[in-house]
Amino acid sequence: MKRALISVSNKDGVIEFARGLEELGYEIVSTGGTYRTLQEAGVKVSQVADITGFPEILDGRVKTLHPKIHGGILARRIPEHLSQIEANDIQPIDIVAVNLYPFRETIARPDVTLEEAIENIDIGGPTMVRSAAKNYQDVIIIVKPEFYSSVLHELQTKGNVDKKMRFRLALEAFSHTAAYDAMISSYLAKIDGEMFLDNMVLAGEKVYELRYGENPHQKACFYRSMNPGLGLADVKQLNGKELSYNNIIDTQAGWALVKEFEDTACVIIKHTNPCGTAVAETLAEAYDKAFAGDPVSAFGGIIAFNRSVDLVTARKAAEPFMECIIAPGYDDDALECLRSKKNLRVLELPILPADDLQIKTVDGGFVVQQSDQGELDINHLKVVTETAPTLDELKELAFAMKVAKHVKSNAIVVAKDGMTIGVGAGQMNRVGSAEIAMQDREKCKGAVMASDAFFPFKDTVEAAAAAGIRAIIQPGGSIRDQESIDECNQHGIAMVFTGIRHFKH
Repeated sequence: MKRALISVSNKDGVIEFARGLEELGYEIVSTGGTYRTLQEAGVKVSQVADITGFPEILDGRVKTLHPKIHGGILARRIPEHLSQIEANDIQPIDIVAVNLYPFRETIARPDVTLEEAIENIDIGGPTMVRSAAKNYQDVIIIVKPEFYSSVLHELQTKGNVDKKMRFRLALEAFSHTAAYDAMISSYLAKIDGEMFLDNMVLAGEKVYELRYGENPHQKACFYRSMNPGLGLADVKQLNGKELSYNNIIDTQAGWALVKEFEDTACVIIKHTNPCGTAVAETLAEAYDKAFAGDPVSAFGGIIAFNRSVDLVTARKAAEPFMECIIAPGYDDDALECLRSKKNLRVLELPILPADDLQIKTVDGGFVVQQSDQGELDINHLKVVTETAPTLDELKELAFAMKVAKHVKSNAIVVAKDGMTIGVGAGQMNRVGSAEIAMQDREKCKGAVMASDAFFPFKDTVEAAAAAGIRAIIQPGGSIRDQESIDECNQHGIAMVFTGIRHFKH
């Protein structure tokens, strides 16, 4: 008789799986809650304690850590190993179906204590999983319910599972325990306050495969971080086609910016840059202003709102061709309106704080940095010119700088009346970005300008003066700052320094 050990936290499909094994003549061995679940379902099942001759102890901390379990799992089916386990009255274990304590779900609770989290660190489970995965040529290891049916099918039709599937199951098993350990490490690091560990482990859970990456010849996949908290991977899609790679990247860009505003706001993204951003009394007005900022670039873009979408706004947003809309909610009639555009991706996600860390890959590794967060306080800006900005101008400057923070460097943003009227992004020199942002000289008269980094020369101020800009916000810090200040004074332009750079590469 063959033996299967089943001990799972996620009990989806476990009864049907165990019944299938029972019909194939397997002896079922289990622990704790899984044992009770199977027994109540009428499956003939033994407890691990019946095999080991040793009871569960230490509140269940020790139950499967025993030679009769691990000897049965790790024994290779070769004469030397088989004779050893026979001499020690150990029976081989042929299938191990184990998944782990719900650590992610536990630490996601806002009221969880460190003691509760520690008790939900599985020890015996990962040990059995790793043991079975190491001996995958002789032991079938299953860590996810979705593999039950395929394993049963192979056993029922062929009497065994081939080496290719066994290897894949072992890979899934080691990935499963690695992700589990990564969650624990990340959680403990946050408690300790350590942001940059000597050994940083990243873990993700596949959401779905994408049709392709940035371009059709590139393969791609979407993963969810294993750490608790909601992000774009947890979005609720209410309409439209599956998200593409570029949709995901662009939507994240819009969502990150629109969350910056306390006022009712709309952001329109094209190729990760905001081509239109606005705040207003109503969402519909914010959309109108954002779209008017650059209606040509807005075509085929991503719309992000920081308020629930009403019918008036939905009707406006549904008119042009757009790839995607994301918001924290939708009125029923607004959602019905948006669903009339069958290919428009409509996404819903609560507004939550941004991730603490940002990660980018390079050849052979990755770089990690703290997210560029923090509210700009208009009361702590340094006025460096003879002309000081008015309170209204300070508010406009703060708005423009929030947008500039989310524009690819070199970044120049021109704004007026709570909306962007020009965005210069990703140019190799700052004055080039300024010239792009100020193409419409008529709109620029009386507007304000934000720069994500200091002016290395006075040429950007000269261009701003020629366009009629009335106030400028920038980090300051150039050895030529005084030249820019003098140029502002010559034209009566107010300029303030923030002392904080916002490069975005």
